[in-house]
Amino acid sequence: MEDILETYALPFDSEIPLICMDEQPIQLLADTRPPVPMKSGKVRREDYEYERKGTCCLFLFTEPLAGWRHVRVSERRTKSDWAEQVRELLEVHYPKAKRIRLVMDNLNTHTISSLYETFPPEIALSLAKRLEIHYTPKHGSWLNIAEIELSALTSQCLHRRIGSMEQLQRETTAWNLDRNQAQKSVQWHFTTEQARGKLKHLYPEI
Repeated sequence: MEDILETYALPFDSEIPLICMDEQPIQLLADTRPPVPMKSGKVRREDYEYERKGTCCLFLFTEPLAGWRHVRVSERRTKSDWAEQVRELLEVHYPKAKRIRLVMDNLNTHTISSLYETFPPEIALSLAKRLEIHYTPKHGSWLNIAEIELSALTSQCLHRRIGSMEQLQRETTAWNLDRNQAQKSVQWHFTTEQARGKLKHLYPEI
């Protein structure tokens, strides 16, 4: 926990940006009957029946100190899917960064070995050298700022039925662009000193 809090306390560095990532499974649901549009004095109405269209996954990366985030819809959430997202992060979004401080949970797909299982060794090594990984502790996902962004995305964009990956990508991209243009950011205030006081019960007794 303290490793994450100390990482968040570091000043902004454009050459070594702090990036938080998280992922979320999504159930695709389509209407079986067209909804009744909203009218004056009447809310939008939709039938209680729906058609299940399968599942997919959202990958979200955010740089909290810059007010930037990127959302990508993926059919699956395998090791290779994570590796491809990391490669895009490094080569497309941050090609000039010396390295990236990457905060994420310790899911079994979030490992350097995923890069080697997906890409040739020389590419995997070049990507791994530019990653400085900081894992959130077990049961400590609340420490990941990307989870806060996913919560905002869910309440602002995913509170209705979405029946296809294409529609989901359009909706999340529109949300993504709007939030980036407004440079919405997360102001993190919880410090190591506060953790040692408020979460004293989590520390070992010596």
